[in-house]
Amino acid sequence: MKKEENIIVGISIGDLNGIGGEIILKTFEDPRILEFCTPVIFASVKVMSYFKNHFKMDINFNGINHVNQIIIGKVNVLNVWKENVSINFGKEDFKIGEYAIRSLEAATAALKDDAINVLVTAPINKHNIQSDKFKFPGHTDYLAEQLEGESLMFMITDFLKVGLLTDHVPVSEVANHITPELIESKIATVYHSLQKDFQISKPKIAVLGINPHTGDNGVIGNEDDTILRPTLKKIKDTGKLVFGPYAADSFFGSNNYKNFDAIIASYHDQGLIPFKTLSFGEGVNYTAGLSKVRTSPDHGTAFEIAGKGIANETSFKEALFAGIQIFKHRLEYETLVKRV
Repeated sequence: MKKEENIIVGISIGDLNGIGGEIILKTFEDPRILEFCTPVIFASVKVMSYFKNHFKMDINFNGINHVNQIIIGKVNVLNVWKENVSINFGKEDFKIGEYAIRSLEAATAALKDDAINVLVTAPINKHNIQSDKFKFPGHTDYLAEQLEGESLMFMITDFLKVGLLTDHVPVSEVANHITPELIESKIATVYHSLQKDFQISKPKIAVLGINPHTGDNGVIGNEDDTILRPTLKKIKDTGKLVFGPYAADSFFGSNNYKNFDAIIASYHDQGLIPFKTLSFGEGVNYTAGLSKVRTSPDHGTAFEIAGKGIANETSFKEALFAGIQIFKHRLEYETLVKRV
């Protein structure tokens, strides 16, 4: 790839006491990665140098103070702060949570200004990021407010893609959140993402039921019959290949998921438990439906192994390449649309 075609990937550092710094460095220690993208790590040279020394990594940084100083083909570290930071691997720390948010906000601003092409977020701790200024349950909700579009948590691999009708919602409130309007919106987001981001011209989508056995004709709840089925029929009547609701308990074990381009689950664990069982360590969390491309590994801060040098960078690397590929697909899609 020519240098002028090199995609600029911004990386928010996540929780400094977690495994984020380690998996980022392990990814970019391989110089071949720089043939595909130019990374910009939003943190500080001091912090990244600390990680480099702690993990005994052979990697060089290009320290910068502004995005206009990015050098293509180098591992750039943008100084979001310059003061010393006390890092204690595996410890939850609200001060560290503040640095995670400063990194995320700076990276998001660069993404909105087109100074970077793609954002890859390292894991945060959802508890220690909370403050009077930041009251979002996680990355997805914050980015949904900052970037245009209808956001959707879309867990992806080459062989499995799972979207959610509801994400960070208590189980006791799931049914109350699922409305015909929500179902139509989320399916439209998944459908358009499959076309635009994954180059699937006529997507085939399965939707899982809300209740066990999709309600058993009202014996175990009536939401599948009164809300989900009528809405899916309405969508299918427009020509979209949308099927369901399917009983969630047997859908993945029977390999039925292989017959579809994407599956939409009603709530978080219904979709993410089978997804992570089938692809843990290789999956990618993609925020579909936004005006910009954001991906993340499919795991958390992993405090229990932080600082030990044993974290696996595969999911982060997959998130990096997924972001690059989706960005390219979007450029191709926009070119085709303009020709039409």
